[in-house]
Amino acid sequence: MSDAPNSDEFYKKLKVQLADTALWPSAYLYKFIVPTDIDKIKLVEKIFNNLGAVITTKQSKNGKYTSLSINVRMKNPDEVIAKYKEVAVKVEGVISL
Repeated sequence: MSDAPNSDEFYKKLKVQLADTALWPSAYLYKFIVPTDIDKIKLVEKIFNNLGAVITTKQSKNGKYTSLSINVRMKNPDEVIAKYKEVAVKVEGVISL
């Protein structure tokens, strides 16, 4: 999920999929990959602070990247998408899965 020219279209499709597949509010699992940098990891954690999120991290085999799985209860599909966009804007080099 990059800020490519088709990202608006991607988010529109995601919103429809989320609305069709879950009853809101609902638990949602975010997955991100960031270069292993404690500041970037902490920044992602800070974005989800005060939401009751359960965050697990795992370094890649060579230690170059860290994956973050964030399980959090969200109010609606718009809130899910807003967090994806916030992470994309604030965390350089992040990959959203």
